[in-house]
Amino acid sequence: MQGCNILVTAIGSFSADAVITTLQQHNYKVIGTNIYPKEWIANAIVVDCFYQVPLASEEKEYINTMLDICKKECVSYIFPLTDVEIDVFNKYRKVFEDIGVVLCMSSYETIITCRDKRKASDILKDIPGIHVIPEYREEDIKNESIKFPVICKKIDGRSSQGLKKINDAKELSLFIDNNELDMYVIQPFLKGDILTVDVVRDAERKNCVAIPRRELLRTLNGAGTSVHIIRDSELESLCEKIAEQLDINGCVNFEFIETDEKKYFLECNPRFSGGVMFTCMSGYDCILNHLRCFQGKEIARKGNIVLQYIARKYKECVTRIES
Repeated sequence: MQGCNILVTAIGSFSADAVITTLQQHNYKVIGTNIYPKEWIANAIVVDCFYQVPLASEEKEYINTMLDICKKECVSYIFPLTDVEIDVFNKYRKVFEDIGVVLCMSSYETIITCRDKRKASDILKDIPGIHVIPEYREEDIKNESIKFPVICKKIDGRSSQGLKKINDAKELSLFIDNNELDMYVIQPFLKGDILTVDVVRDAERKNCVAIPRRELLRTLNGAGTSVHIIRDSELESLCEKIAEQLDINGCVNFEFIETDEKKYFLECNPRFSGGVMFTCMSGYDCILNHLRCFQGKEIARKGNIVLQYIARKYKECVTRIES
């Protein structure tokens, strides 16, 4: 062992397998957590140690449980894999700092910005070369100057949560009556391909690597299941510029929608993408380089990326046999 134990949360999530496998290949001990029992989670039989934990939304109970695990297992680093956990860890940074545990995620302010779609767009909209989707404001609704269809999405939404396409003024009026408008961003509906870019940035040395892919098939909550790894030097440079503006540290993913005219920035998810394994398979180890950002080590250069099509499949695992 390298004398370093790493706690990985939400080990039933899409990125978990890549994270666990990579860390174990480099001889790190992996402590895994999930809200469900061990028998329900395939990766629970793969990690070196497993704990069932409370929902992250039960903040104090969740944080106290995580602190207990960190102390018991001598954890050095935490890899949060879901947005809701990142939000909670971001609020309780100091209690982990006080026991010497490093949260492997960007700074407090960066997380706040990335988890607020309006705030992130406002920061990026005046940067040359970056295109953000314009937002319809309350006065546009009052003046009936909206062109339908539109997309309504939660400012802090995750995995397409709360996303709704609205086709006319009547639908919009009903939506507004049933939701808090200030919690949503309303934007023109754009048709195009979704581009996901895994981005690793070492904030200390200002080094950045970006590997894009075109999402060919996706689940309803936005996880790619069939992708095409591509090279796009303009997009890669753009992602480096965005990562600098947002002061990213470690591995995150950016999403864009590519229309016939432009590539529009959609959002930054300040965590591993659900398809981070696609990038790892194509020649860049996002997981290990993410860890290096928090160890004070230099990240690897991009190297040779294999341009390829990759499709994901699911595998059944027996987690316990009952006599």
